[in-house]
Amino acid sequence: MRRIPLILSLLLWTLTLPLASRAQDADKPAENTKAAEAAPAFYHLVFVVQELDGANKPVNSRTYTTTVSTDRHFNGQIRTGSRIPIATGTYSNADTKGVVNTQFQYIDVGVNFDLSHVTEVGRQISLDLSADVSSVADATDPNLHQPIIRQNKWRASVIIPIGKATTIFSSDELDSKGSLQVTVTATPLS
Repeated sequence: MRRIPLILSLLLWTLTLPLASRAQDADKPAENTKAAEAAPAFYHLVFVVQELDGANKPVNSRTYTTTVSTDRHFNGQIRTGSRIPIATGTYSNADTKGVVNTQFQYIDVGVNFDLSHVTEVGRQISLDLSADVSSVADATDPNLHQPIIRQNKWRASVIIPIGKATTIFSSDELDSKGSLQVTVTATPLS
């Protein structure tokens, strides 16, 4: 009589052993999938900054490229431009015998992109992007000897389809019928 419960217990144990081992094996691919998802992906981004005339035809175009990562610690920057001197004042000393010295402050003019929080969303990538595009305007007043600085600034979270050029920012120029736009294309790196 004692053998029947013992035999039944052994029989149940031998039947559940393969199920338990299959359950453990089923968990292993999930762990591998999580490890694969944790590995960062890399993308090549091409930014195109275009000035357009009143008929939306490009009159000036500049290209900037960088590589981004979906690593959560990634922060990227693109900086290019010039430092423009602006006269802020004059002074003279008695020692300089009438020579006037001019003081200058320098202003950064050009293109700045700040990138962060890059994530994959299906066949798209999402990222936080800040853009600052500035330039020296043509002098409209011949009596004004200081440069006029045009500036366009944007900051947004954007979604970019993989492999497709996407306009992410666009604005009209204040002093003409033209406009300025920023387009980006994302390509995965193997």
